[in-house]
Amino acid sequence: MAHKKGQGSTRNGRDSPGQHRGIKIYAGQRVKAGNIIVRQLGTLIHPGRNVGMGRDYTIYARIAGIVKYEPYRGGRRQVSVEAIAQPVAVSELAAAGG
Repeated sequence: MAHKKGQGSTRNGRDSPGQHRGIKIYAGQRVKAGNIIVRQLGTLIHPGRNVGMGRDYTIYARIAGIVKYEPYRGGRRQVSVEAIAQPVAVSELAAAGG
């Protein structure tokens, strides 16, 4: 007979990795087309101009530009991407006669 009590077993000790959800790009930051802006479960943030929504509710940029968050109907939020005005090269100005 053992003179010390054996160690009991536990049914705990497991954990799943995080899902990496949340806002990936904040207001005022630049994005390229295809960049993921928000990973979410359901439409916590709605898609606005120049963004798309994947079937898992991931919001991504359709064009390059600046991210903008704004109020949406019913107290909700929506995210849009504003296009950046492309700077005109000096050589193009000279060719245009400007």
